[in-house]
Amino acid sequence: MSKALDGVRILDFTHVQSGPTCTQLLAWFGADVIKVERAGEGDATRGQLRDIPNVDSLYFTMLNHNKRSITLNTKKPKGMEVLNRLIKECDVLVENFAPGALDRMGITWEHIQSINPRMIVASVKGFGPGPYEDCKVYENVAQCAGGSASTSGFDDGPPMVTGAQIGDSGTGLHLALGIVAALYQRNSTGRGQKVLAPMQDAVLNLCRVKLRDQQRLERTHTLHEYPQYPDGKFGDAVPRAGNSSGGGQPGSILKCKGWETDPNAYIYFITQGAVWPEVCKVIGQEDWLTDEAFATPSARLLHLKPIFARIEQWTMTKTKFEAMEILNQHDIPCGPILSMKEIAEDASLRATGTIVEVDHPTRGKYLSVGNPIKMSDSPTEVTRAPLLGEHTEEVLGQLGFSAEQVAQLRAESVI
Repeated sequence: MSKALDGVRILDFTHVQSGPTCTQLLAWFGADVIKVERAGEGDATRGQLRDIPNVDSLYFTMLNHNKRSITLNTKKPKGMEVLNRLIKECDVLVENFAPGALDRMGITWEHIQSINPRMIVASVKGFGPGPYEDCKVYENVAQCAGGSASTSGFDDGPPMVTGAQIGDSGTGLHLALGIVAALYQRNSTGRGQKVLAPMQDAVLNLCRVKLRDQQRLERTHTLHEYPQYPDGKFGDAVPRAGNSSGGGQPGSILKCKGWETDPNAYIYFITQGAVWPEVCKVIGQEDWLTDEAFATPSARLLHLKPIFARIEQWTMTKTKFEAMEILNQHDIPCGPILSMKEIAEDASLRATGTIVEVDHPTRGKYLSVGNPIKMSDSPTEVTRAPLLGEHTEEVLGQLGFSAEQVAQLRAESVI
């Protein structure tokens, strides 16, 4: 069966997380991703957070599946000759260097266009045009600058970053969509274009509901769905909402049986208006059905703390999985707090390819996240990440270099 991006060739100048997330997704969809690395060093994450000495780290292997790796020294004239040949033959160049680095390497937009006017150049940067566009940005900086940290955590504590890599991986996902859109537009225009995904912008896109709430707060001076209502005070900016959703369906994380020893024995419980009668029946509080204080969703917002306290009395008598089984029978929205250990052992996630076991020649078998996007006519087969420079000779051969020329390039430390 063919792949969605069969025939698309990606020149991958990315490293660490944001760019590799993007190119890995494109590779999963069938693109031929050629990862360009420095000889002897490679992507910095090959050596970061190693758990096995002298073996590519999980940080690297889990972000570079389905790719080919070549080594290339672009500081040497012959290295630039090889790069120009790659630019001519590829469809997309993806990079997440520091601002201006690509230009300093001599790989300007004008240079690329002169070689291949159909090439798409896709970039991850920390900030878009503005006062901070020259700043170097990492994951947590993006979360802070994009509005996530100021709205995460509890009201009586500091801003909090999330464990979800919305700055790096989130931006990579945004960039992948931009690349696919540019490839589609090229079908009608015949031209390449620049695609930019600033990390601040990507985080803000994922935090759009908080920008919604900022405007509501400025108009009404209160946010009824937030835990500060009705007893607390609101300032002039969206506050931290703890574990409340801040949306139209009030929710909270509640203790389950075993919480005293298991830090993840919790469940997220949503008191959706449509199933309120079922909630009351399940927890044995049917008198609430005729109590005016609980008659409407807006009335219940005044009593969320005692409501969730009473529901928690019930959830504490059940494990999170027992509670899930009962609540789902009543269509009550809920979800268990799953640890990474539980997720790694989840048979259903393995069956769908969301969790995959990969065999690596030096690392052995390890678990990784598979393609989160499923396509009926383009199934994803996750293959291992490449060793440093593993495909150099293969790629150069496809570009028309003879074995003798490849050997000379290696002798001159170009590859």
